[in-house]
This record gives sequence, C-alpha cells and structure tokens, in this order.
Amino acid sequence: MTSVHDLAYDLLRRHGVTTVFGNPGSNELPFLKDFPSDFRYFLALHEGVAVGMADGYAQATGKPVLVNLHSAAGTGNGMGALANAWNSHTPLIVMAGQQTRAMVGVEALLTNLDSTQLPRPLVKWSYEPSVAQEVPLAMSRALHLAALPPFGPVYLSVPYDDWAAEADPQSSALINRQVNVVDSFDGLLLSAYTLSSF
Repeated sequence: MTSVHDLAYDLLRRHGVTTVFGNPGSNELPFLKDFPSDFRYFLALHEGVAVGMADGYAQATGKPVLVNLHSAAGTGNGMGALANAWNSHTPLIVMAGQQTRAMVGVEALLTNLDSTQLPRPLVKWSYEPSVAQEVPLAMSRALHLAALPPFGPVYLSVPYDDWAAEADPQSSALINRQVNVVDSFDGLLLSAYTLSSF
C-alpha cells in the first residue's frame, strides 16, 4: 500500500522540491512524520518569516518552493509575506493543515472553515481536496500551477487524517506527468499535459 503521505513526497521529489520552509502546528504533524532524509526543513519562529524565507529562496533558485504553515491562524500570520510573494510572482506552494475531516463540521479547535477563501486574493489557486485520495492530484496541480507563467503562489489545505490514507493506485501516474507551455494566443497561455498513463 502506498500512502498519500509517501506519494506526496515522491511528487515533491520528482519536481525537485526537497527544501521546505515552515512554522507548523499540530495539524501539520502527520505531513512531517517520517520526514525523508533527502529533504531539508527550515523551521522559522513565525509564519511571516517562513513565507519570507521561502519567497527569497524561490526567487534565488527560480524554482517552486514549499512552505508549510499551520491552519487558519498560521496562514493568517503569513499573509503579509504572502502579499510580497504575490507581487513578486514567486512560485510558492503554501500548504497548511486542517482539522480531521470528521471534526470540520463541528468546528473543532484549529478548524479552518473557509480554508480556500483565507489566502485569496493573494494566490493563483486555492484548494482543499474533497477526499484524501485527491491529495496527490491537488499536490501535483499546485506544483504545476505555481511554476506555470506567470509564476505565483498557490494554496493547498490538507486535513490531518488524509496523510495516512491509502493513495489511489492510479495516482502514481502523476509522478511522470509533465506540463509544458505549447503556445501563446492573444495573451492567453495554453498548456499541454503529458500523461504516461491514466
């Protein structure tokens, strides 16, 4: 069985995103569990600093960078730095945790009720998967959209219990997916998706 956790790290690895910045809270611990030895994690003392470090690193390397924040409060603390990343067209994947799916409806502590609305309008795309098996596809989409011109930050909210779930066996096809810019027509950017299998 391949878990959502393992497949997500394989996707990040495939895209060369092995440096992670963050200031996580309890909702993010399942993502950090068994953190791979070939990845680096830079812990910041404030979410604004974590986003600022990730922003600088992404601008210096010209590649997407993952920044790991706590759910609602942590994301809110990072918004000032996210505004800078938005205006700099920085390819950031801002990933925040979410309460367990069973607890979201009862608005338990650390729940972000409108997780996709919180970072707007400072991101190109904001999403929370509807089921755990959708997390790898959402991660893949976030990686591609952040790096698709014009570059910019994207936001992904992942519930606490999704990381331990079994991944859809077909999700492994995402590892070899490539997105290429093929043409520009009257200012509209067209892209092509290449799938090895689906």
